[in-house]
Amino acid sequence: MMLIGEYIHTLDSKKRLSLPAKFRKEIGKKVVITRGLDTCLFMFPERTWKEIAGKLEELPFGQANTRGMSRFLLSGAVEMEVDRTGRILIPEFLKEFAGLQSRVVLAGVSDRVEIWSDKTWEEYKHRIEHDAEGMAQTLGDMGVL
Repeated sequence: MMLIGEYIHTLDSKKRLSLPAKFRKEIGKKVVITRGLDTCLFMFPERTWKEIAGKLEELPFGQANTRGMSRFLLSGAVEMEVDRTGRILIPEFLKEFAGLQSRVVLAGVSDRVEIWSDKTWEEYKHRIEHDAEGMAQTLGDMGVL
């Protein structure tokens, strides 16, 4: 599965968000939406979420960081059906967490879609574009690039 690309969509007054057609085919009928990092939301296809939840279950319970990350991701997770027109409902608590208003960016990041406030996305994208060479160096040092 490969979810890639950046799309701007509108969150309607009922907190419904249309998914880009390119994402719908990859995502399927059920998704899980949860709090993400960098003040965005993570949306996973159901099958991918099951894999992630399984890995979280295997983490050592005695370590504070692993307990915290498990709580952060799992307690904020909501299972959602994609409706017949390709829309999902964003729960109010997740909408508030990500600061979503009407304009929303959906960014495909391989196995997930990130849902961003358009303003937060532009600020974040500006920061990472300026640090692309440093990130490339780090990935090169790790043998990725």
